[in-house]
Amino acid sequence: DLYRKVFVFRKDPSDAYVVLRAKLERPLQNFTLCLRSYTDLARPHSLFSYATKAQDNEILLFKPKPSEYRLYVGGTFVTFRVPEGRGDWEHVCASWESATGIGEFWLNGKPWPRKGLQRGYSVGAEAAILLGQEQDAFGGGFDVYNSFSGELADVYLWDTALSPDKMRAAYQSLRLPPAVLAWKSLSYEVKGDVVVKPRLRE
Repeated sequence: DLYRKVFVFRKDPSDAYVVLRAKLERPLQNFTLCLRSYTDLARPHSLFSYATKAQDNEILLFKPKPSEYRLYVGGTFVTFRVPEGRGDWEHVCASWESATGIGEFWLNGKPWPRKGLQRGYSVGAEAAILLGQEQDAFGGGFDVYNSFSGELADVYLWDTALSPDKMRAAYQSLRLPPAVLAWKSLSYEVKGDVVVKPRLRE
């Protein structure tokens, strides 16, 4: 249970990462990914990387610059342009549904204009899921200049597209539905220089 705790990725650039273990029985037709990050990086960095043997960017949440987030599904991405952070925690939720190909993006509890990608696609279930690095091969192929440095917390992955109410609940750290990956019952393994510390502030 990592409640009120954070992963601190201490070095920049970094070769460190955290492996997450999810119980996925079948391919994903929908998903919602939420996490909080705290960093002063201006260079590109990966926040969440979900790779299968067939596709290294099966699900990827990537920040190429302070004013932009990219959501990849099955190797295709859409870009969400955001105000540059003012040196504070950023809470991000991204969801996707196969039936409509709609990608949703929420920043600090507010929805951005929806975008379309990968209608009819299925996200593979046999995945390597990492925080802090971008996979260019299954479970590896890292570029340190895409690594994350800073603090990460409140990582969740659901196999559904959450409702707006639940998106806001995730931002407010309220009670959430059972998840494939849940911060309060996370199965993880630290690889390299990552330290678990209490969160310093709300």
